[in-house]
Amino acid sequence: MTRRFAQVDVFASSPVAGNPVAVVVDADGLTDDQMAAFARWTNLSETTFLLPPESPGADYRLRIFTPAGELPFAGHPTLGSAHAWLESGGEPAGDQIIQECGVGLVPIRREGNGSDSAGPAPARLAFAAPPLRRSGPVDADLVAEVTAALGLASADVVDAQWVANGPDWMALMLSSGELVVEVEPDMAALGTHEVGIVGAYASGLPGEPEVGFEVRAFAPGQGVAEDPVTGSLNAGIAVWLRRDGRAPASYVAAQGTALDRAGRVHVTDDGTDIWVGGATTTVIAGTVVL
Repeated sequence: MTRRFAQVDVFASSPVAGNPVAVVVDADGLTDDQMAAFARWTNLSETTFLLPPESPGADYRLRIFTPAGELPFAGHPTLGSAHAWLESGGEPAGDQIIQECGVGLVPIRREGNGSDSAGPAPARLAFAAPPLRRSGPVDADLVAEVTAALGLASADVVDAQWVANGPDWMALMLSSGELVVEVEPDMAALGTHEVGIVGAYASGLPGEPEVGFEVRAFAPGQGVAEDPVTGSLNAGIAVWLRRDGRAPASYVAAQGTALDRAGRVHVTDDGTDIWVGGATTTVIAGTVVL
């Protein structure tokens, strides 16, 4: 059967600079095995499937697969899938888009055009960070194991917290954003751990003073050695940083630098929700036969 398909670049202001997600727009009737097989075939960090909602109040239901299995939530697939749903003619019932997925209902809002140091910025989509399923300090022995796998000294790690909101992310705060970019992990030593690292920039990036942090994400157990730009991790980190007073109410995180990407994740805490957003662009549009 022929189904509509889009490949959407997420978290970058220009095409092919962010993180792609494959979206099957007409996924009704596909089996779990068919979805998993297609996700393995695309070999992207995530492939998603848009389905009719089952929960009252939802605009659509989303299933999210990595090459290794299904996730209850992921950030860049949420934004890319919402983009594809809107482009395919989807109309939200209310002021916000309401996505149904494994963690429940996730609000998504459309943010207006803005500007940054490079000039006019495109409109963005942003999701409300879901509650953490797991939080708190990471055990010292596990921190030591992961620190060694990342090729770091213990003095390089300022703090380590669980920030799991879908994937089982642990996040290590390093002493600087520059150090985050320099890390060369041993993927075999990381094993099945899902690890994020974050570091602050003292005065932003050249030409981008608004960039406050550098982020990287490693998930070899999910078939993704390094994810270019990661919404779920950034959401979990934002919840942690805002809770502990380590970040302002609005900031931008860079991710993908080490992979020659230019991901920019915009975080805003409005006092009720923490919104995690970025630009979205359709790069491939067509049909697939599944």
